[in-house]
Amino acid sequence: MCLAVPGRVLDIGEKDGTRMATVDFGGVQKEVCLEYLPDLQVGEYAIVHVGFALQRLDEESARQTLELFAELGMLQEEFGDPWEQAAEAGGEPWPFTGEPAAAPQEEVTP
Repeated sequence: MCLAVPGRVLDIGEKDGTRMATVDFGGVQKEVCLEYLPDLQVGEYAIVHVGFALQRLDEESARQTLELFAELGMLQEEFGDPWEQAAEAGGEPWPFTGEPAAAPQEEVTP
């Protein structure tokens, strides 16, 4: 699923002639294109979809939406590791968490 998620603009710059921002989505930071909202400022919130800021949003609405998405597990679905999600969907544990696996032992033949 691909959501339009509210995020807070942390900084703004230019990359290859395109206005870009670092945006915080409840703890996850991503680079976002600001070409559709050229007057968006640091500290403001916007709804972001597939890497583009599409609409300005007030802070309270953004906070409520992020809380709801977190409750429903949708932020993990949107921003989580796709390999981990695929392993879990297949009923397998994610191999890169917890204790490291023991190294295979070599068989010694006399």
